[in-house]
Amino acid sequence: MVNKTYRIFTLTVLLFTITIAKSQSIPSPKEFFGFNIGDDYKLTTYTQAEAYIKKLATSNRTKLVDIGMTEEGRHQYMLIVSSPENIKKLDHYKEISQKLARAEGLTPAEAHKLADEGKSVIWIDGGLHATEVVGAHQLLETMYQLVTRTDEETLTILNNDIVLLAHANPDGQELVTNWYMREADTLKRKMDIPRLYEKYVGHDNNRDFYMMNMKESQNISKQLFVEWIPQIMYNHHQRGPAGSVLAGPPYRDPFNYVYDPLIVTSIDAVGAAMNNRLNVEGKPGYTQRNGSQFSTWWNGGLRTTPYFHNMVGLLTEIIGSPTPETIPLVPDRLIPTGATPNPVKPQIWHFRQSIDYSVSLNYAVLDYASRSRSELLYNIYQMGHNAIEKGKGDNWTYYPKYIQAIKDAYQKDQKDVKAESDASKEFSFGGEGDIPTKYYDAIFKDKALRDARAYIIPSDQADFPTAVRFINALLLSGISVEKATGSFNVGGKEYPAGSFIVSTAQAFRPHVIDMFEPQDHPNDFQYEGGPPIRPYDAAGWTLAFQMGVKFDRILEDYKGPFEQVAYGALQSPPKQTIAIVKAGYLIDPKENNAFIAVNDLLKAGVEVYRSTSGATLGFFYIAGNAKAQAILTKSEAQYGLTIKSATEKPAVLTKIGASRIAIVNMYGGSIPAGWVRWLMEQYHFGYQLIYPQDIDAGNLNKKYDAIILVTGIIPPVGKPEVNRYAGRQPKAEEIPVAFRPWIGTITPEKSIPQLKKFLESGGHVVTIGTSTNLAYHLQLPVKNALVEPGKDGKDKPLSATKYYIPGSLLKVSLDTLEMANWGMPGENDVYFDRSPVFKLEAGAAAKGIKPLAWFTTDKPLHSGWAWGQAYLKDGVAAFVAPVGKGKFYAFGPEITFRGQSHSTFKMLYNLLYNE
Repeated sequence: MVNKTYRIFTLTVLLFTITIAKSQSIPSPKEFFGFNIGDDYKLTTYTQAEAYIKKLATSNRTKLVDIGMTEEGRHQYMLIVSSPENIKKLDHYKEISQKLARAEGLTPAEAHKLADEGKSVIWIDGGLHATEVVGAHQLLETMYQLVTRTDEETLTILNNDIVLLAHANPDGQELVTNWYMREADTLKRKMDIPRLYEKYVGHDNNRDFYMMNMKESQNISKQLFVEWIPQIMYNHHQRGPAGSVLAGPPYRDPFNYVYDPLIVTSIDAVGAAMNNRLNVEGKPGYTQRNGSQFSTWWNGGLRTTPYFHNMVGLLTEIIGSPTPETIPLVPDRLIPTGATPNPVKPQIWHFRQSIDYSVSLNYAVLDYASRSRSELLYNIYQMGHNAIEKGKGDNWTYYPKYIQAIKDAYQKDQKDVKAESDASKEFSFGGEGDIPTKYYDAIFKDKALRDARAYIIPSDQADFPTAVRFINALLLSGISVEKATGSFNVGGKEYPAGSFIVSTAQAFRPHVIDMFEPQDHPNDFQYEGGPPIRPYDAAGWTLAFQMGVKFDRILEDYKGPFEQVAYGALQSPPKQTIAIVKAGYLIDPKENNAFIAVNDLLKAGVEVYRSTSGATLGFFYIAGNAKAQAILTKSEAQYGLTIKSATEKPAVLTKIGASRIAIVNMYGGSIPAGWVRWLMEQYHFGYQLIYPQDIDAGNLNKKYDAIILVTGIIPPVGKPEVNRYAGRQPKAEEIPVAFRPWIGTITPEKSIPQLKKFLESGGHVVTIGTSTNLAYHLQLPVKNALVEPGKDGKDKPLSATKYYIPGSLLKVSLDTLEMANWGMPGENDVYFDRSPVFKLEAGAAAKGIKPLAWFTTDKPLHSGWAWGQAYLKDGVAAFVAPVGKGKFYAFGPEITFRGQSHSTFKMLYNLLYNE
């Protein structure tokens, strides 16, 4: 026994010695980069960081994983760090993590056994928002410390945890560092980069995690939701609120009602560990809950989408820059509260301080995960198990609308005014107990109000390829999906083969519910009668609604000839077969992919026409010939496009050609313009980015046929200083010559006259969101519909206490005879974010101005939050106006929103052809 103990001890010492020897061969950041991570005025490029990460990957504590390519063609790496013993068994621990997270067929006893055997899996990232340079640099420092430190805490963490350290935006780090470090004079170094730090969408790379349009989002989501499914993920950001060092968990209300309460309490627990560690180390300035704006309501961010997958998602927003800065004096922040228990005093702040704070926070999370290893592993199983059980039977979610229905029903039944008055007072904490339970039962035993057990997406819907894109978004997010191998019947309705079935009896049920059902955001005000509290990002976003996917909610048990789609296995729409005909072909614009085929045909020199009357209104017509047939055959196979044989040529046809399209961009990069740019490439439209100086130079008709102005480009009338880009324009002499043509903003003096001249000479201008302000600059007979008379008799905007609609989905009615709406249904969802709404003045119709979309009811809200939505009734959401020989289009809603609102894309695409 003594000899055996001695041998084990000797082996342990040997392994420890080998680990130290390995770690000693790893250069420190100072040795590798020539400076310490966090030194003032110093940043690393991604090229340098990648080389260093590969050095770290020579340690036996690591495994380097290439998780995919970025939009600019760089390798995106994840460094896995754990003990050498764990590294040898990564596949085994990954399997345990997957089994527990998916909770399929596991008993509690089996789950406990796996939880005892497994290792905590923790994701830590950095660099997503590249100008927030603390993130990418703390990641390098954390990697180095985990790989080389030999203290007891680190070795215990490595034994109990598997740490996934991932760079979230390699392209951005390369751009930002090269830009900042280009100046030899450190005092001249700035972050005023000329373009977006993610090729297409910049800051919105953190708004893409249920849609996953960008390659980086796809790479990360595969690791998070399909491969590793960590119990904790930590997303580093900045900036901290003024007067603090950082904001972190726990977060303010509201939290989303569809996920498990264990998520909320687990965030509290990990947040306490983070805050406690900083306090132990004498690092003040942590603020939480109402100390910042961050909530846990919204789905779509790198930190928030994990909540809907039963993961503890963490976000910190810290101050810090390589250029030293100052923590300002904010007197109210100096009073210790539950939000900020340990205030920080005003002071000069150095970059290294932020790095040290970040490493401490990482260690707090890793230490918590190490100490709570089996608990974390079992809890993710428990949440998955709870979700599966809810999906199997009858379940009702406590939405605010249901709670309000209980109150309304109770008050309605009161017999007199006094009783009603007294009843209204009862709705406060502790006073609700007198309401009879029959009011609860009327809602929460009403079978019509149950949560769905499944959603069926029929394969015979008008735009099935777009429905397949929706299914792929679910699959990329780790959702379990089934596909029908034959026709089947559920609830008396027949469904064809190829239909998809998404059960809610699965571990990630919260995400399923969130993608299909309306969000019901509570009325959230600073105080009764006071201003609204702005939601963090959006209030409503239901992806199935945005994409126009047709589905059925299934409330009872169901069965059919279904096969399981492998996790993460992307689907393709069924390949169609084109008939060889002489009369020609028709393509229905109801399918978004129709525009890909048309653009490919036009680029190949094939003649394309549009039907402008009758039952085929808006259809594309192509004469039958060999070149057309070859391209259409490819489109049917690659894009699942349905192409119909024309039995006869439509009566009235107009020949179309590709427009010369300009997208107006700004110095620093417009995110909405970036999304439109990406969409143009996805749907094979040609385009050119132009800038205000290009507008001001005139002669626009010689270069372009259509100009797209996304939200934020056109300033309000009389208030050019409101332009969101005006404040971040550098001086020409401060930037390289190549970028000087990009600076400037749209002005009433120079730009508007040129846009007007472009229109009058036959050009088309498409405006979206606030850029519909151009209608007022052009003095068209339209006005703001969301106003009321002021004391001076002049109209003033409705106050936020009367009307407030943050990002939500609203229903509009459409004139489907108008070209912009060809292929659209008579009613559709639009993404509305405090968007403009118009009223056409008397005489507008006589001048040829026509509404394209409008609100026909006083309750158009479909998903999200709409306070005072009755003000929208009869308001115009979109219109077209002739201006000289050209046409001006105004779309108040965000019809291209983040590459998600597929159901409204064609409202833009229809306008991008010449006649």
